[in-house]
Amino acid sequence: DYSVILKYSTTDKCYIVSVPDLPAAMADGKTPNEAYENAKLVIKNGLILHVQQERNSTPTFGQDNF
Repeated sequence: DYSVILKYSTTDKCYIVSVPDLPAAMADGKTPNEAYENAKLVIKNGLILHVQQERNSTPTFGQDNF
């Protein structure tokens, strides 16, 4: 579970959700609910991407490494 911050942008005329624990995770929507639902997708996709990147950067050890 992540804390989120919901703000209304008068400039963009939409609601913006940011996730303090995931600085790159932001989403918007015409309603607070739409912005929140979009943020959930951003969080989910960001976590999936992070896991994939971790798997790709994890060194594998075989006989050649010893």
